Amino acid sequence: MSRATTAHRAPPSNPAEVTLARSSAQRLGSLVRRSEPLRVRVIDRGQEAPIELPAVAVDLLLDILGAMAAGQGVTIIPENAELTTVQAAGVLNVSRPFLIKLLEDNAIPHRKVGKHRRVRMEDVMAYKARVDKDRETVLDALVADAQEQGMGY
Repeated sequence: MSRATTAHRAPPSNPAEVTLARSSAQRLGSLVRRSEPLRVRVIDRGQEAPIELPAVAVDLLLDILGAMAAGQGVTIIPENAELTTVQAAGVLNVSRPFLIKLLEDNAIPHRKVGKHRRVRMEDVMAYKARVDKDRETVLDALVADAQEQGMGY
């Protein structure tokens, strides 16, 4: 399997990496212009190479550095990856039995490999986006209701 289709996980950072990630994120963040590529010059072991990074990759790098600066581990999973039910439940931060119920209710597409279910990462993320949008709609309605009733929100 190529590196492009496998997950990459970095465990929680040690104190030195937390400090380095924090300062790197601050320095990089001050240079970023949203929606524009970033040109950087990499210097390592006496060799120097200019690199142009796509804006989307820079945003992702800033997210990674932010998580590392907070001492959190980071996992990058390509959208075309197939997940086990344990992995998919972890991405959604739900229990495996709850995920199985979602799959059985056809809330998230899946396929079976023998007795095992496999879920595409992009389907998991699409479900998460739908749930997040639904939550936001409900919260907006609650806030509007509270404002109408003069509750100070």
